[in-house]
Amino acid sequence: MSVSFTRLMIPAAALTALLATGSTALAQIPTGSSARAIPTDVDRTDAQVSQLISRAEDHFRKGKLNLDDSKRDAARDEFDKAVDTILESGLDVRANQRLQTFYLELVERIYREEVPIGHGLPQASGAALIAQNGQPAAPAQNTQSAPVQVGFREQKFEPSPLDGLSKLQLTEDEKKVSQESLDTLAQAKGNIDFTFKINPLIQQYINYYQGRGRSTMENGLRRSGKFMKMARQIFSSEGVPLDVTWLGQVESAWHERAMSNKAASGLWQFVPATGGAYGLRQTAWIDERNSLEQATRASARHLKDLSRRYNGDWELAMAAYNTGAGNVDRAIARAGKADFWEIYPYIYQETRNYVPNILAVILIAKNPEKYGFTGIKPEAPLAYDVVQVPTATSLQLIAEATDSSVDYIRGLNPELRRDVTPRGDSYNVRVPAGRSKQLVALLKRIPGDKRDAAHVISVVPGEDFQAVANRTGISLAQLQTFNNGVDLKSTTKLVVPNGNLKLTNWRRTTPVESTQTASPTLTKIRARKGETIAMIAAAHSVDAGDLARLNNLPLNGQLQAGQEIRLLSSTSSAPTTKRRHHR
Repeated sequence: MSVSFTRLMIPAAALTALLATGSTALAQIPTGSSARAIPTDVDRTDAQVSQLISRAEDHFRKGKLNLDDSKRDAARDEFDKAVDTILESGLDVRANQRLQTFYLELVERIYREEVPIGHGLPQASGAALIAQNGQPAAPAQNTQSAPVQVGFREQKFEPSPLDGLSKLQLTEDEKKVSQESLDTLAQAKGNIDFTFKINPLIQQYINYYQGRGRSTMENGLRRSGKFMKMARQIFSSEGVPLDVTWLGQVESAWHERAMSNKAASGLWQFVPATGGAYGLRQTAWIDERNSLEQATRASARHLKDLSRRYNGDWELAMAAYNTGAGNVDRAIARAGKADFWEIYPYIYQETRNYVPNILAVILIAKNPEKYGFTGIKPEAPLAYDVVQVPTATSLQLIAEATDSSVDYIRGLNPELRRDVTPRGDSYNVRVPAGRSKQLVALLKRIPGDKRDAAHVISVVPGEDFQAVANRTGISLAQLQTFNNGVDLKSTTKLVVPNGNLKLTNWRRTTPVESTQTASPTLTKIRARKGETIAMIAAAHSVDAGDLARLNNLPLNGQLQAGQEIRLLSSTSSAPTTKRRHHR
């Protein structure tokens, strides 16, 4: 399960020439010359690199000791210092092979401390890692009910539906298939954009989804709306049939942070080795197996490679996606024919269930009303802007600058393993649609040396710097320093130093506010186009989950312009002079 990093090597010819040049230059210096004792630029750089490595190793050792002592915050600080020692040295990491090699190995070691092998997940065999969701030689008993905290950060993942697939047993009623049902399947087959063979097992899984699996199917149809537009565009560009995108429902139930008991992760359930083979980075900062576009493209390319391997047979390609091409090849050798239903007796139970399950999902998804799934409205497609932010930008700062929440920013960037973008380089972060210019403008106002110690707060018309200072507890001098040249008449945001802010959100007070007992009041507001429940909750300082339940709406689904949203807030029991409207 180790992650390999690309090592940039000096070409052999260039290295030989460099050594030869150096040898010649040294040979021209007389033996007794004092020039031999003068350190060269290379010598000085090597000494500096050695010192950097020594300091970084010292921070890493301290981090490891803190981690062993369950001091996770202290461990993270030391691990961050180890990385910062290299990145803030002023040396070009890419230009020094020794320093680059050490840096990449350091990041790898920190990643392994954060997610140690064998903790929280059963360790798969080497052969299993070659497969996309590869099964070990003997089926292992999964006794784990949920992922647990490992390393120095709490991991939050959704269980993968693949874990229960090998255990799924169809009931006798579900196995009942009439000839009429098979004839109907044969007709529906013409609406699918790849060829497959009709088999009673496909109808049996349709029966399953129409009965005890109904909620799974309904939830999948809803959640698919967030990702299907993106997936179809990417699959199309990679030459994969659009209907194959429904593989995502069986893999992850469209949860971008789904994780299986075989360490497969993300919408498309890549294990570490396969993810790495398709260019998905896995470091202490990011795990692109959980990404949106990158993982989707990697999945499409993997499927396309498998379809080429099996001469365009998408049933075999999907089987290999689940169990690995090696297992499918061996099954074909035993069956004597490259056909999924011929190799069916020679593959693992999970894969036997996997392919007909996907075919059933596709048939239902293409015509849900026909199979009794009516009134299901898919969630709105994810909409976002992409902004390049500087190294180590806080997600809290991004959320404040875009009038959203940290949870919402995390949801748009599921590949980020921390609440900060990766150190050492700029990063393309997704932000709510229409908020990119707002974020860029605010980031320009925050110097790099103050970005880790800054917050963004809202101001209202009529407030001046003194009023903001009074309600936040920040000195007037600090406010003016952080907002030099800002005209309060033309902005709704101010940058403030991180600290103990008394009140960051403006609210209108009333004469009776201090004497009246607060009571919950139900108000109604109108959403703006593209807003979500999470964004409105952040703007009104209410719990996003409570607001979603109150309105029976998904947390991150896009709302329509003017859509009415109920808001439960605490207000004075006496009437106030004005109501603050959501804008």
